[in-house]
Amino acid sequence: MLHAIVRMMDEITAIMRGDVYGAWLYGSAVLNDFHLGWSDIDFVVLVNESVSESQAEKLLTLRQDMLKAEPGNPYYRAFEGVIASLNEYRCHSFQRLVYWGTSGQRITDRYTPDAFALFELAKYGKPVSGGKAWILPPPGKEELIAAVRRHCDAIRKYASQTSDSLYSCGWLLDIARCIYTLRYGDVISKTQAGIWALKEHLFPDEEALKKTIEIRQAPLTFKDREDIRLWLKKLGPVVQNYADVLAHELQIV
Repeated sequence: MLHAIVRMMDEITAIMRGDVYGAWLYGSAVLNDFHLGWSDIDFVVLVNESVSESQAEKLLTLRQDMLKAEPGNPYYRAFEGVIASLNEYRCHSFQRLVYWGTSGQRITDRYTPDAFALFELAKYGKPVSGGKAWILPPPGKEELIAAVRRHCDAIRKYASQTSDSLYSCGWLLDIARCIYTLRYGDVISKTQAGIWALKEHLFPDEEALKKTIEIRQAPLTFKDREDIRLWLKKLGPVVQNYADVLAHELQIV
């Protein structure tokens, strides 16, 4: 993974002709919870000038291009993040940025940084270029609560039914993590949030959470198992039961 990170940042710097203010990692790669086959390598790269149209076009498919060049290195497909102007990121007003996500990549002028990501960047973000500290203060308590509320709404809307993707059981870890954030005003890794939730006996169906933690820690072992796929497809009601606990926490926070 380290090789992929170094190579990726070198390529981004080359495309930007050295005009990089700083680059930071956050998320599972920093919180000691990265698991190939599930986790992302989350990053933000900020440059001093605006990203030009030609630079954006080169950056757009960079992770796929690097995977083609090094097909034996599976980490390139795990990169997710943004490459944007420093001043535009500060103002949250963009002329042009490049976004890499789970479902694809795009060049856009619209992007709203996630409150959890901003908190992680401010408190736990790891500089990988230039050694500079993160540029923005962490979100406050009310911003984190609002982010948790939005996440709870998304769970109600999108997770009443689940697919056979491993990410379906990830909703349970997300919920545990949200409750931890509400109680302690901090962010921990998803796996640690699940383990904490089991110790606290937060949820009625602990077996589902135990299985989820097991899957997250070895996703490549479980991804092709038919019994796991069937279990994942039926997980919607369990996710909603967990969301009930989160909704109660939001009422008393």
